[in-house]
Amino acid sequence: MTSTSLSVLDLVPVRTGQTSAEAISASLSLAQTADRLGYRRYWFAEHHNMPAVASTTPPVLIAAAATRTTSIRLGSGGVMLPNHAPLIVAEQFAALEAIAPGRVDLGLGRAPGSDPVITQLLRGSGTTSDVEQFPRHVQDIGALLGGEGATVRFTSGGEYTVHATPAATGAPEIWLLGSSDYSAQLAASAGLPYVFANHFSGQGLDRALDLYRSGYRPSEQHPEPRTFLTVNAVAAPTQKEAEARALPQLRMMARLRLNQPLTALETVEQAAAAESDAATDQVVAAARERWFVGTGESVAAEVRSFAERHGVDEVMLSPVAGAYEAEPRDAAPGRAQTLELIAASI
Repeated sequence: MTSTSLSVLDLVPVRTGQTSAEAISASLSLAQTADRLGYRRYWFAEHHNMPAVASTTPPVLIAAAATRTTSIRLGSGGVMLPNHAPLIVAEQFAALEAIAPGRVDLGLGRAPGSDPVITQLLRGSGTTSDVEQFPRHVQDIGALLGGEGATVRFTSGGEYTVHATPAATGAPEIWLLGSSDYSAQLAASAGLPYVFANHFSGQGLDRALDLYRSGYRPSEQHPEPRTFLTVNAVAAPTQKEAEARALPQLRMMARLRLNQPLTALETVEQAAAAESDAATDQVVAAARERWFVGTGESVAAEVRSFAERHGVDEVMLSPVAGAYEAEPRDAAPGRAQTLELIAASI
C-alpha cells in the first residue's frame, strides 16, 4: 500500500456555552477545511436528544456543506434507517445527488441512534419491526434510487411504480455501516461497500472484516468488496496539547458508557479541573488506548500502520479535539488543526 486516503466523520459537537448555530457553523467551516486539504469524503452522523451532539439530520447538513465545498464527497455516517421511511430517505438523497452530482454517499445504519422514545417519536413505532426489516428497506432504497424505480405489487394483481426523483442522471453511493457480524454479513450478501464503526466500538473488527471479505457476493456496481475504517483522532503541535484536547471527549464517552447524565462537551479547562472516580478513569483509559492522539507525525504514522494492518486504503477520522475556553465558539480550531497536521504528514 503506497498511500492512505483520509476522510472525516463529524458528529457536530456542542461544547459548554456554545449554541447549535455556532456548532453547525464550526462544522461547516471544518468541511471547507477538509475540502481544501484534499480529504476524500465528509460524513455527518445521526444522533438524537444529546446535549453534546448537533448532528441530528444528516441530509440537512449535507445540503449545507454542498454549497460550501467543491470536490469532497459528502454523506451520512449514517442515516439510522429504523427511524425513517425508505421512500423519504431515497427522496432526500436523490435531491442531494441533484444538488451535488457525483459527490453524495448514503451510509445506512441499523441502530436507532437513540432510545426507544426517540424512535417512537421519529417513526410512530416503538417495535423492533423496522430493525427486522432493515435488509428489505436497504434493497428498497437502492431500487427507488435506480433508473427503473421500485414496484409495489398489490394483492389484487396490480402494480404501482415509485421513483425517488423524476429524472435522475446519477445516484448516491450506498454504504452499509455497523459494528457487528450482522452488518458485515449483510453488506457482503448484498454486494455493497461496508464501513466498520471502529471509532465507537473497536471490538470485533478483525472478525467483521473477515466475514465481509470472505462472504462477499459481487454486484454489478461493486464487483469487489470495498471498505474503510473509522478512528478517533487528535493531533496537535505537542503530545501534551493533544492529550489535553482529547480529554473532554473521553470524559463524554465515559458518561455515555456509565449511563450518567449527559451534558454539553466540557472545555479543555473544565475537563482538566473536573473531579473523577475509578469507574470514569477506567473507561477513559480503555478508550484512550484505541484513540490516535499525538503530534501530526505520530498520528499519521498510526493511521498508516492501522490501514496497512487491516488492508484498507482509506481511514475516516473523527476529529475529537476539544476546545479551550478562549477559542471562538463558531469555529473548531482544535479539530481543524487535527485535520491539517495529519494531512501534512500522511
